[in-house]
Amino acid sequence: MDTTEILIKIRKIVRSINLESKKIQKEYGVSIPQVLCLNYLYRSNNYQSTQGKIRRFLNLNSSTISGIINRLEKKGLLAKLPKQGDKRVVNLALTSAGAKLLQQIPELLHEQLSQKLETLSQPQFNEIERGLDALVTLLDLQEVDASPLLTIEDTIDDSMDETETL
Repeated sequence: MDTTEILIKIRKIVRSINLESKKIQKEYGVSIPQVLCLNYLYRSNNYQSTQGKIRRFLNLNSSTISGIINRLEKKGLLAKLPKQGDKRVVNLALTSAGAKLLQQIPELLHEQLSQKLETLSQPQFNEIERGLDALVTLLDLQEVDASPLLTIEDTIDDSMDETETL
């Protein structure tokens, strides 16, 4: 039994996610979590949502979402709108610049993977799930919080931007 091949395959996945993240950041000036936030607004009713709904969808903490939203607002890709009748509540709205940017960004790796997983037979899907469960258990990672979206950006410290971590 050679464990090297398994480690290489895991590294290929992690490296692909890292390269996609760097490419999107370099070519479009936004991080993957920022793209995911814009995509969420794009699919939302009237292209609007609240910070709490976005936070739950992305499964990120409040300070990380605040940073993402503030950076997107500074870039003019989303706007903060006071809710009619309750000025304490703020709706986030996708701007035309944000929608235009989304049209330029290619389909993300996690979207491609989701589509391909849906084409698998149930036994194939279950086999992959069992293998990944085994890896999570071997590495004792059951308690690690993770988003269902493939991204390596995460906040280590509230004073840092979305920093790559492994």
